[in-house]
Amino acid sequence: MQAFLYGARSTSLMKQSEIEKKILDFWQEDGTFRKSVDRKAPKGEYTFYDGPPFATGTPHYGHIVASLIKDMVPRYFTMQGFRVERRWGWDCHGLPIENIVEKEHGFKHKKDIIAYGVSKFNEDARSKVLKYVDEWKNVITHLGRWVDFDNDYKTMDPEFMESVWWALKELHDKGLLYEAYRSMHICPRCETTLAQSEVAQGYQDVTDLSVIAKFELVDEPGTYLLAWTTTPWTLPGNVALAVGKDLDYVKVTLTRHPERSGAESKDLADEAVYVLAKDRLADVFKDAGYEVIGELSGKDLIGLSYKPLFPYYDNDKLEHRENAFKVYAGDFVNTEEGTGIVHIAPAFGEDDYALSKKEHLPFVQHVHMDGTFKNEVKDFAGRFVKHQDNPNATPHDELNPEPTDVSIIKYLKAKGLWFTQQKIKHSYPHCWRCDSPLLNYATSSWFVAVEKIKPKLLKNAEKINWMPEHIKEGRFGQWLAGARDWSISRQRFWGSVLPIWKCEKDEKHIKVIGSVKELEDVSGKKVTDLHKHFVDTITFPCKECKGNMKRIPDVLDCWFEAGSMPYGQQHYPFENKDNFKDTFPALFIAEGVDQTRAWFYYLHVLAGALFGKGAFKNVVVNGTVLAEDGKKMSKRLQNYPDPMDMFKKYGADAVRYYLATSPVLRAEDFNFTEKGVDEVVKKVLLIIYNVLSFYQMYAKDATISKPGEKHVLDRWIVAKTNQLIAEVTEAYEGYDLNKATRPIAEYINELSTWYLRRSRDRIKNGDSEALETLKWCLEQCSLVAAPVMPFTTEHVWKELGHSESVHLSAWPSSKKTDEAVLTTMHTVRQIVELGLSARAEAGIKIRQPLSSARVSGPKLSDDFSELICDELNVKNVTFIQNSEHGVSLDTEITSELKTEGNVRELVRTINGMRKKKGLTPGDKITLTYHTTSSELKKVFDEYADELKKAVIAQELLEKKNNGETFDINGEKITITL
Repeated sequence: MQAFLYGARSTSLMKQSEIEKKILDFWQEDGTFRKSVDRKAPKGEYTFYDGPPFATGTPHYGHIVASLIKDMVPRYFTMQGFRVERRWGWDCHGLPIENIVEKEHGFKHKKDIIAYGVSKFNEDARSKVLKYVDEWKNVITHLGRWVDFDNDYKTMDPEFMESVWWALKELHDKGLLYEAYRSMHICPRCETTLAQSEVAQGYQDVTDLSVIAKFELVDEPGTYLLAWTTTPWTLPGNVALAVGKDLDYVKVTLTRHPERSGAESKDLADEAVYVLAKDRLADVFKDAGYEVIGELSGKDLIGLSYKPLFPYYDNDKLEHRENAFKVYAGDFVNTEEGTGIVHIAPAFGEDDYALSKKEHLPFVQHVHMDGTFKNEVKDFAGRFVKHQDNPNATPHDELNPEPTDVSIIKYLKAKGLWFTQQKIKHSYPHCWRCDSPLLNYATSSWFVAVEKIKPKLLKNAEKINWMPEHIKEGRFGQWLAGARDWSISRQRFWGSVLPIWKCEKDEKHIKVIGSVKELEDVSGKKVTDLHKHFVDTITFPCKECKGNMKRIPDVLDCWFEAGSMPYGQQHYPFENKDNFKDTFPALFIAEGVDQTRAWFYYLHVLAGALFGKGAFKNVVVNGTVLAEDGKKMSKRLQNYPDPMDMFKKYGADAVRYYLATSPVLRAEDFNFTEKGVDEVVKKVLLIIYNVLSFYQMYAKDATISKPGEKHVLDRWIVAKTNQLIAEVTEAYEGYDLNKATRPIAEYINELSTWYLRRSRDRIKNGDSEALETLKWCLEQCSLVAAPVMPFTTEHVWKELGHSESVHLSAWPSSKKTDEAVLTTMHTVRQIVELGLSARAEAGIKIRQPLSSARVSGPKLSDDFSELICDELNVKNVTFIQNSEHGVSLDTEITSELKTEGNVRELVRTINGMRKKKGLTPGDKITLTYHTTSSELKKVFDEYADELKKAVIAQELLEKKNNGETFDINGEKITITL
């Protein structure tokens, strides 16, 4: 039979990576991927959105898994008759790019960028965006993923950015875009606000100092309210205290100083009175002697005035100064930790800011956005509020290496305002890009009013199919239910700008621009680029007051761009209106579990806000690929094998199948091991290649593909194949890729170890129906496995004589499965297993024939009984009705049976010699033997013809030789081929 790619060279002698290289060349020369997209699609369009990655580093296994999913599903639906466009995209903006430029220039602060020049900085960023594109293309191509790199989209393209502008204007026109002053998380190193999802990515367990400070009541000198905080650096910004109005509080005096292990001695005035929540008394005073001298409710404390801890704002002309340094009711106060009294600094906490708005408190912001104390905080001016051991993570305070919290506590001690301190371990948010500790910081931002449309978003989410299903009500559902208004402003440089112009005379006069043409019309200037350093210089007259309209300085959260990709990639609504409407929402998307709170979420929010519907219908979520030891994969630690090395050593299909059948495709964590990939090669790829090789030994060019209908083995494997097709099809339709791939290995194993092993003699003896059935099985297996193992199946398909790619073939349809033959064959195999156990217990080799076996159970038909006889190597089998299931053997070995056993041992030995020499079925041998054993001579005398046929020998010669000596059941023989 003519070979497809390799001439006379056997597949089994080639490395999988060599096969895959040949297949890649074939796809390239044939234009197979383009054919799959351009051909007629009777079922229409199947829309798939591909989330854009950053090309700021090489792909890791997280990208490999996601790309595998994004390749398997489109391949399946293409074979089902859909047209599946697979367009690649690149994420180009945001901190990942900016951080690279900062690092190259050695910039430590935002002011360094401004000094360097925003225009130069942004152009440097533009040049770094596609730094690793070639590496990405190489890895994705060798993974076997089909994707259109030539027609890629970039979030920095003017067309994409213009669609983003359109989306923002639409939100504004719908009343869903607004500006507000809010307390939110910022990164002091990057000097920008962050979104909820970005904050959620960076939590780390850290040890911080907590302090209980003493706030002396104005009208009761010597009486102190005790308030606890884990952020001592916020205390200079304190303007109020909060209590629970319905909580119980106590007044306490000390009778014995607390002595805590490792803590400093407490310098407390014996006559002092302390106020705290009753439920916190035992914990706060657990190592002290105390006396409760009074009880009161939270309502009794409301309105009391206290002396400020720090003098910096005591006499300032603050707005609402008359409401400062008093006690207020706060519904967020509890007694789970602390003292039941909460220190309020409106600039540094969401609850604090909300209370300040409600009670009209003064607003004190004593910290710059870069995380340093302002000049008016004289004792700490210029110092960084959060100390960190990693000097690369956040600016280090070289003049004051002591942690700021320690300095604050020393100050309180010196003033007699410190009660106690304690180290606490807690989860604290850090910047997802630079690892700096974040600050809760009140600042101005533009928001998308997510809460306003939350009911619609929740309703739309009910229609989404998630795999695994628990994500729907779990990570995604819970995140969506708790969704807050989305801060989209970023105080950075390289990104899509917020197209909002404000009047310099009256900031209430704003103009949201929704297109290039609109900006050109109002400004009279030609617009060639939509980045900050181009559009910031464009101004125009205010229509309302004739002032000057100038763009606000912020850029957009890059997640807004990622969430805009459905219309951004098509330059909607400026182009492709009909195509967009026909293909929105997507039928399928896929990413890692972390994207439930990021890309999946932002796609859903923007689609709901702009179009009133969801952005996607089906989602496959993968988990995290970890190193073999269960730790996070780290380039620095080099604790995982490079993906390209795996492809070269084992082939991409081995990696693909290993990952596809792993828990990582059910959104679970998975420890990657090289051994697991190697096992796929041995237990899946080599087995299918061995089946193919056996077929090719006996196939002719005229061999057709046809499922057998007569022989019980043919009927069984046809039923197995139909079962496989039905099972895999159902799984793909439900986006359960684990279930779609796991049965394939089992099928290949049964095709080899049961069907082919039992049918080998039929095929050798020229049974065309068996050979035709085997070819049909190989074809059906290739079709079903094509999405997960595209290289292997392409190779098998071509070796079977097909001129066109397997990936251009139609998905197979399963016929009605013969359940009866499957059930009976299952019974047969159980009987065989019991019989082999009985042989093992008796110590009789399987190659030694026995006269009979007795099987308890219903009688089976002759064709199934014959299989049992062959498998157990017995002359006949009888069935007896018995409640106890079992198999008993007649273990008496007659002289005739012993000779037959020697025949089988000799055949096995000689065929082993043939295999060592690399002989094929077409190679006939002359066998020379010498033995003094009468038992073995008897074999050659009585079974010569059978022996010749079994070992493909043209002649048997008895004479002394210098060949290899073997032991056949205790008898010696020397053989030469």
